[in-house]
Amino acid sequence: MPDLARQSQSLGQRPALVLVDMINGFTDPACPLGSECDSVVAVNLSLLQAFRRHRLPIYFTTVVYHSDKQAQVFRARLPALNVLQPGSAWVQVDPRLQPLGTEAVIEKQYASAFHGTDLLQRLRQDSVDSLVVTGMTTSGCVRATAVDGLQNDFPVTVVADAVGDRNPDAHLANLDDLDAKYADVTDSAAVLAHLDALEDGP
Repeated sequence: MPDLARQSQSLGQRPALVLVDMINGFTDPACPLGSECDSVVAVNLSLLQAFRRHRLPIYFTTVVYHSDKQAQVFRARLPALNVLQPGSAWVQVDPRLQPLGTEAVIEKQYASAFHGTDLLQRLRQDSVDSLVVTGMTTSGCVRATAVDGLQNDFPVTVVADAVGDRNPDAHLANLDDLDAKYADVTDSAAVLAHLDALEDGP
């Protein structure tokens, strides 16, 4: 059956960059959760620098488990998550993307950056009108965050060259499905062009 007709929901005047789980645990292949993703890190750095230059909101997420009672079913399903403990290097943002002191690093325990966090409140306080979602992994936390962004009435753009997955087939399948239903999937060049156009004005 053909896909449903869909209407692009372009980025607004005040988009926010949400870097989902760009932490050592996902960007370092030495971690059981990680994969080789240097190109993804590089694109995230380019976007991060652009959002800083344009003084637009930026939010990082990490996953940290402070007790055995947090996300018990999720962790039982994926035992590799248990390495994400407080104080571990795995829960720190990749040093190539070091957050500034003014940039929030939001701790979460589940896939979505919205679930059980104050991200929605922060977005509203910062007058955000649309989301640029990047990070790891496409089929997991990126997808969950993009879907919840839509469900909280934000137009969402997922940047295809700024997201990654341990499974290349899952990466491509989820980008296709996100684009069909929940988000605009584009590349970093288009996002950077949008940011430059905002500065140039009408």
